[in-house]
Amino acid sequence: MNERWNNRRVLVTGGSGFLGQHLIRALARRGARVTVARYPDEPAPAPWPSGVTGQLCDVRDARRVQQLTQDVAPEIVFHLAAVGVTEPFIDAEAALAVNVRGTLNVLQAARSMHGLRRVIVAGTCYEYGPDSNLDPGNVYAASKVAAWAFCRMAYHAYGTPVVVARPFNVYGPGQNGHALIPAAIRAALGSRDFPTTPGEQRRDFVYVDDLIQGFLALALAEGIEGQSLDLGTGVATPVRRVVERVFALMGTKTSGRPQIGALPYRPGIVWELVADAQRTAQRTGWRAQTRLDQGLQYTIAALSNEALSDEAPGDTARDETGSTGPGELGSPIRQAFRESSD
Repeated sequence: MNERWNNRRVLVTGGSGFLGQHLIRALARRGARVTVARYPDEPAPAPWPSGVTGQLCDVRDARRVQQLTQDVAPEIVFHLAAVGVTEPFIDAEAALAVNVRGTLNVLQAARSMHGLRRVIVAGTCYEYGPDSNLDPGNVYAASKVAAWAFCRMAYHAYGTPVVVARPFNVYGPGQNGHALIPAAIRAALGSRDFPTTPGEQRRDFVYVDDLIQGFLALALAEGIEGQSLDLGTGVATPVRRVVERVFALMGTKTSGRPQIGALPYRPGIVWELVADAQRTAQRTGWRAQTRLDQGLQYTIAALSNEALSDEAPGDTARDETGSTGPGELGSPIRQAFRESSD
């Protein structure tokens, strides 16, 4: 148990996704009373940890969001629900409906939440452009910038205690298999070659356990309302280097090899995205602790323990997100309660 979280009422949207599942487990271990808002058409989840309950809620439905928040009366809200995480050029209408309207519905409901301490809204590092200013290059990122703008409006106009978290390239056990690192690991485990782009773009890879600690720090840190803070290591690593390290760490256990440069870059690529880790540390005290090789080893071990019989051959990675096809739920609206994990 953790005294700062014990019996604290927490609402999580996007709880069935990669980050959401890790966050829920972390909150449950600390004794929080967690309510997970679950999209109505999603398959029934595995049993929740002790202290966690699920409620059906579509974030596009303002009345249902209002009703749920009144019933739960959360002290802290983690709004992770999003579409387009693995499909950055998702249909714009779907992105507006879930990522923008859904966020606005949460912000509007927050105005009548008694005892609310903090709303954490998950953004994305892809909101940034080449000069580190907000300059989105795809539909998903553009919708996240729009959501950020409404967060700023809510803070200025109504005093909503909202903080936008911008995760960088999160990886770890449980991530969508289309993402770069799990796709590379599965190829290596299957002794298959792994085609990638030239991989010269540099990204800030942050291990999921560190990222969750960052979320928790943003929820409790004093005096950061209205701010947007990066969650990353502050270290940029070329994408090709990450793929090469996966295969190197596998050693003689794989006969597969990375095929660097076998695929073209996507248009409009940003060559470097790295978190302002110093600013976040100054405001929250949080810093990522897991070295890249260490996190890769943890992830390799986790995936090695999974059954690989259903894995299809021919893994590829178009870019640093590894998004080569539809997301893990297929329909973008059925992803509405998957979270923003890049």
